[in-house]
Amino acid sequence: MSEDLNVKQDSDSGAMGRRALLGTGVVAVGAAALGGGLVGAAAASPGAPSEIGRDGALDTNLNDRSHLFKLRAADGANFDGGYLQGANEDNFPVLQGQKGSVYFVHLDGGGIREPHWHPSAWELNYIISGTAKWTILGTHGDGAYHNDTFTAEQGDLVFAPQGYFHYFENASADKPLDVLVTFNTGAGEPNDDIGIVATLNSLPREVLAASFGIPVSAFANVPTEIEPVVITRHR
Repeated sequence: MSEDLNVKQDSDSGAMGRRALLGTGVVAVGAAALGGGLVGAAAASPGAPSEIGRDGALDTNLNDRSHLFKLRAADGANFDGGYLQGANEDNFPVLQGQKGSVYFVHLDGGGIREPHWHPSAWELNYIISGTAKWTILGTHGDGAYHNDTFTAEQGDLVFAPQGYFHYFENASADKPLDVLVTFNTGAGEPNDDIGIVATLNSLPREVLAASFGIPVSAFANVPTEIEPVVITRHR
């Protein structure tokens, strides 16, 4: 009986020893890896930017620049039908490298934000006041385009995915519409969008006629100037 007990104890002791050795090895490997990382970091040039810094987390710009921007006091871009005021990486330096911008869009009664899409950004639209008619045209992976048409009111939030064709207009003929738009790009609006007017104007009349299945003469009065419209109004 005592011999069996001694054998069991020896076996248990061996297992515990192996577990202890294994644990020590894991700790040693982890310490070596951590130490190597620390040594590597210490060996790097003091002036070289860190990987984290490239993402903006340790960017000194975030501490050196003002965090306050007077959006409603900013210079605006005026159009026949409304105007917009924005904060982007050009006029709000703290946004540099942050991939973000914000715009206040005002549409007069009957005003329209030109149909367009953003190749490199999505957008979130918050209706501050007024009522907006929206259309968002999605992709056709299942063989049919997805055309979402709806009305957004004060307090509503509208998301336009990156690359989706969309537009909104003031649903009222005499009351203003105010919208706050947030983009995941630091580029200035409308420098990062492609409008429907410039798109159609840039194409040969014959191509347009063939695409729509109508005579070329139907596009005789379509202008060829490629200029951004941005905001317009019902005539």
